[in-house]
Amino acid sequence: MKEKFTIGRFFLFLFSLGITLFIGLIVLVIADLSGESNFYNPLIFILGSVFIAWLVIAIFRLVKPKVAGYSFIVLLLCSILIIFIYESRKAYIDNIPTVDEQGVNLFDYEPFGTNTKAAFLGEESTLKLTDSLPSIDGATALYPLYAAFTRAVYPENEYDPYNSNVRSNTTPLAYERLLEGEADVIFCAAPSQSQREEAAGSEKEFIMTPIGREAFVFFVNANNPVSELTVSQIQYIYSGKITNWKEVGGRNEEIKAFQRPKNSGSQTMLEKIMGDKPLTEAPTQDIATGMGGIIEQTADYKNFENAIGYSFLFFATEMVGNNQIKLLKINGITPEKETIRTGEYPFTGEFYAITTDTLNKNVNKLINWILSDQGQELVEKTGYIPLEEILEK
Repeated sequence: MKEKFTIGRFFLFLFSLGITLFIGLIVLVIADLSGESNFYNPLIFILGSVFIAWLVIAIFRLVKPKVAGYSFIVLLLCSILIIFIYESRKAYIDNIPTVDEQGVNLFDYEPFGTNTKAAFLGEESTLKLTDSLPSIDGATALYPLYAAFTRAVYPENEYDPYNSNVRSNTTPLAYERLLEGEADVIFCAAPSQSQREEAAGSEKEFIMTPIGREAFVFFVNANNPVSELTVSQIQYIYSGKITNWKEVGGRNEEIKAFQRPKNSGSQTMLEKIMGDKPLTEAPTQDIATGMGGIIEQTADYKNFENAIGYSFLFFATEMVGNNQIKLLKINGITPEKETIRTGEYPFTGEFYAITTDTLNKNVNKLINWILSDQGQELVEKTGYIPLEEILEK
């Protein structure tokens, strides 16, 4: 009698262990579907633990062989089903459009490329550089503009957008190259506080020349019924005080508020909009490194129906051109050229030609030309607002 009781307790333990592991597996699947965990490592661990438990039962004949065989088949089928669900969901997510730099082909704007999209003057440039060409870098969103400057002023040549003296390395890397003396001038939004501190630590100072104006926009999935937000609602969403779309007139869905990498131009602009309000934690994603490891980074914007993201107007509408996103009005104002010119749209700001202590004799010549009628003509033709068209508020 005592032996049966002990075996019964042992079976109860194994049953509890199996239920616990199975629930843990389901929790892992749910967590993975929300993009918050690495899937296969814990899956292998849990399935391995369950298999070891099954092996102990089978070896010591704690159940009939037929029961052990059926339980193994059930375990195998459950594992296959879970992996199938995961991979199907992953394939679905991978097919959702992404709004980020990775989806833009900068070769389309290469200064002297065949059928380049870079804007060009209708007349000969008043400035032509033939030697001591300034090394240029900058934000991805501004590459079409400084590619147009290059087309007008630099000698015809191949200027690889990723490996030449006219390139785009994204805003954070552009600032790094400027401080290291690898770039003479960069075209970016204003630096972040940490970038200013880094410059001060290097005993350098950013010399910032405004050359045009742009709008900072927020966007959602085209099927989202919300079409406008207030400045306060944006701040509440990105500080975590508003977490559901129903709080701002939308559906009863959790808001997935994407952010951009630290020190990027758009992230710096968001921080400026937030003022002293702290940012909520951003969605993240695991990516593989070149050494076979996994690192966590800020997730790229995926156009889920409950997502919200942000960028600069030209990048979102011209470079990405995703017709599945919808730009939001802010305080009832549509982000467009006229409201940027007048300053009615609340999230507008200048972008700059930025230097430090370059000794290149042609940098000032280039910047002065950019401020001339011809340079400002290219600002407008590219799709930005030139300085002379910005009206007094």
